[in-house]
Amino acid sequence: MRASTFRRLLNLWPPFLVNAIRLQSLSDDYTEANVVLRLRPWNRNYVKSQFGGNLFAMVDPFWMLLAMHQLGRDYYVWDKAGTIDFVAPGYEDVYAHFKLDASVVDELRTAAAGGEKVLRWFETEVTTASGKVIAVVRKQIYVRLKPKAR
Repeated sequence: MRASTFRRLLNLWPPFLVNAIRLQSLSDDYTEANVVLRLRPWNRNYVKSQFGGNLFAMVDPFWMLLAMHQLGRDYYVWDKAGTIDFVAPGYEDVYAHFKLDASVVDELRTAAAGGEKVLRWFETEVTTASGKVIAVVRKQIYVRLKPKAR
């Protein structure tokens, strides 16, 4: 699927649409993505800062999706684990940037070549427009070569 079509569809996905999460850009080769979480009255927490669940949700699918699209249909790619460290309250819109380099994709392919499962951690900072870190999210993805592709 073309990245521009995928971006439009993901922005209509109810968990993103309702919570003011927007995939701003997605490179044609699925190597980079930029996401924004707009602060709205319906997604603030009790103290009027960004709700922690939305901070995690804005980051949640992207490492898996980038890896899945770059590795192709011969691989299983799943989210395995995730953590979030809340660094500071977010009283404004926040942003996350993802970049999955070809060298990392090559490492995943090489490690999975024999059919073994591969687990890899990725880290993303959630920041304000000025670069202040609001949260640090770590996601672990699972990669395995499908049996028929070996």
